Amino acid sequence: MVILIKQSSGIKSSEITPKSIYLNRRRFMQRSLAGSVLLGMNAMLPAWAKPWEGIANSAFSTSEKPNTLEAITTYNNFYEFGTGKSDPSKNARNFTPRPWSIAVEGECARPGVFDLEDFIKSETIEERIYRLRCVEGWSMVIPWAGFSLADMLKKFEPTSKAKFVEFTTLFDKSRMPGQERRVLNWPYVEGLRIDEAMNELPIMAVGLYGDVLPNQNGAPIRLVVPWKYGFKSIKSIVKIRFTETQPSTTWNIAAPREYGFYSNVNPAVDHPRWSQAKETRIGEPFWKPKHKTLMFNGYGEQVAKLYEGMDLKKFF
Repeated sequence: MVILIKQSSGIKSSEITPKSIYLNRRRFMQRSLAGSVLLGMNAMLPAWAKPWEGIANSAFSTSEKPNTLEAITTYNNFYEFGTGKSDPSKNARNFTPRPWSIAVEGECARPGVFDLEDFIKSETIEERIYRLRCVEGWSMVIPWAGFSLADMLKKFEPTSKAKFVEFTTLFDKSRMPGQERRVLNWPYVEGLRIDEAMNELPIMAVGLYGDVLPNQNGAPIRLVVPWKYGFKSIKSIVKIRFTETQPSTTWNIAAPREYGFYSNVNPAVDHPRWSQAKETRIGEPFWKPKHKTLMFNGYGEQVAKLYEGMDLKKFF
């Protein structure tokens, strides 16, 4: 199995995109529709939300070439801002992701409501270049800036009853116009088994390409679980809850035959309406998928042990 891992001494930030774009990323983003959230950010945002300079490239980064910033910020699944792929970049421009707090509840010793700024200040921000795979057959490679989910969760001291972690997106129709339509059961909810959440790979992303996370990509904070399909990586998180029982998740409620709780990237288990055997990288011809889908999205070395003895067709 090919594992998409590169040591931290590998790709430098300046090498993952053309130098002219990298050195002028603020100007590039301000010119683009996708970058409108960053306009005037130095004057308006708190210190933690400004671009991070010199953040380390993680040892867990893939060696694959990332997609362009334009592709990453204009082709999105974020139904809170519309069901079309280009809707979020258009409809999220006026979303204000500050101030922001996250409620922590359930089976833990230290519940409470925490300001996002406190989260950022207490964690080590690093860059992780991860692949993101969507069930429809497309994929991207994205240079996220974020911090370890496991490190954050440990601070809340989950008890022995905490078997799962549930995440909830903001529910505010005035700020997220897509929630006016009942295309899904709002608010958006996702979940992980506790051992999945405590794995070394998942991160809470607060930026990409070295800048703050654009609205359409889940500002101000989102989950990234690189061995699962993209809809598991919930955006704009406002609540984390430790539970003893498996949480009901949004897409599993909407279409249980198509979207299982685990949702691991598994080329041997087809979606009812399409094959999962191959994938198309955004920017390539969608009618000619040329990439072989890798089990667990190529991260089997880190996560396969989590599913030993499980029927992965039953628990899909």
